[in-house]
Amino acid sequence: MSKEVNKRDYVSVIYDQKEKPLTQYPDLLTEYLVKRYQLSAGQKILDLGCGRGEFLRGFVRCGLKGYGVDESLAAKDLCSKSEILQSDLENEPLPYKDSSFDVIFSKSVLEHFYYPEKLVQEIYRVLNPGGLVITMTPDWQSVYKMFYEDYTHRTPFTVKSLEDIFKINGFSQVKAEKFRQLPLLWKLPWLNLLSGLIALITPKGLSSHSKWVRFSKEVMLLSSAVKPREGKNS
Repeated sequence: MSKEVNKRDYVSVIYDQKEKPLTQYPDLLTEYLVKRYQLSAGQKILDLGCGRGEFLRGFVRCGLKGYGVDESLAAKDLCSKSEILQSDLENEPLPYKDSSFDVIFSKSVLEHFYYPEKLVQEIYRVLNPGGLVITMTPDWQSVYKMFYEDYTHRTPFTVKSLEDIFKINGFSQVKAEKFRQLPLLWKLPWLNLLSGLIALITPKGLSSHSKWVRFSKEVMLLSSAVKPREGKNS
């Protein structure tokens, strides 16, 4: 006789607010991205895999019109004025019509899929011609020793593979780079050299005691790409 498994929501377990309380970081990051990519107030942005909703809320605070989709509905608590839809991102098409959004953002999402190219194809479909996709995913070369500490991680990315997945699926103006989640480095990029040195010489066990050390080690990849106005196959 089989027993029903009482499976808990991924977001509620991994991002439990008692263990991982909300911080100012989402607001700082979204403000940075809005300025860097010259996003405009009133643009429709989809937070793909929006989780708790703190980044979606950050974009809304910057004046964008926010939408979120995730397997969890946890974001409704923070983003009560935004439309949050629940969807199985692995096995279902995104629940939106073609060409629905000006911007699509995802953070720590693509690496969770066995076939992330299917999700990239869906991003292409629901993005407006001329629209922008911004993604963040762990940098495999920097975090390979800890990547699979999250058992739901499926596909690691490097700068090249992240660029290629968007180029192969029809995007243009594709750019990817290594990115540390330390706001001071966004203002003073030359400090990346110091941060890199800290990452090399500091034992792993000390990471939990210092945000500077932790985020010097946990390097992300930041990418952007544009859906061509003339269409994918022209």
